[in-house]
Amino acid sequence: MIMDELGDDHVSSSIETPLRKDAFEQDDNLKIELIQKHFKEIMHILGLDLTDDSLKGTPNRVAKMYVKEIFSGLNPANKPKVRLFENKYQYNEMLIEKDITLYSYCEHHFVPIIGKAHVAYISAGKVIGLSKINRLVEYYSKRPQVQERLTVQIAEALKEAIQTEDIAIVIDSAHLCVSSRGIKDTASTTITAYYSGKFKEDQTKNEFLAFIKK
Repeated sequence: MIMDELGDDHVSSSIETPLRKDAFEQDDNLKIELIQKHFKEIMHILGLDLTDDSLKGTPNRVAKMYVKEIFSGLNPANKPKVRLFENKYQYNEMLIEKDITLYSYCEHHFVPIIGKAHVAYISAGKVIGLSKINRLVEYYSKRPQVQERLTVQIAEALKEAIQTEDIAIVIDSAHLCVSSRGIKDTASTTITAYYSGKFKEDQTKNEFLAFIKK
């Protein structure tokens, strides 16, 4: 099979998260019910005693966690609404939101990606509330991901939301598929970056990088 041939190689097929056309025909309650049944079977195959008080509620907890929490970013209905404001302060320098906590899940092994995102933009006349930057990062993180794709998705969403090309993003994260299995390297992190507009200019880019290192 193709997936057997790919093995542990981390590949990404496109900028868009791979979703079937019928991905949202089932409502959340039905998805939770179905996932619960399947996860119960996985636990049974592993030999776990599902009559034990500590385990018998696990299939339901996992199903709700998948649908309502850690993979809630798959559903477009959960995308945060972004309201734009006039740049009344006439602030035309970069604005940076650094050290945004990032929790995502590797789509190859379904284990956590944990790190920080640093986001900057230069207003083209409009601004957004600071928390909306965090919420957009959270939204795209809450789905099975590849870090490269996550970086681009956040960048494209911010450009659309803030209506500017002047965007910079750096993500620095630890992948538990590297640290908790396979090579089991607990020291390494993965860094990805995206620069567009004025942030492609060395002076602006270097200023941004200097700020996030402070």
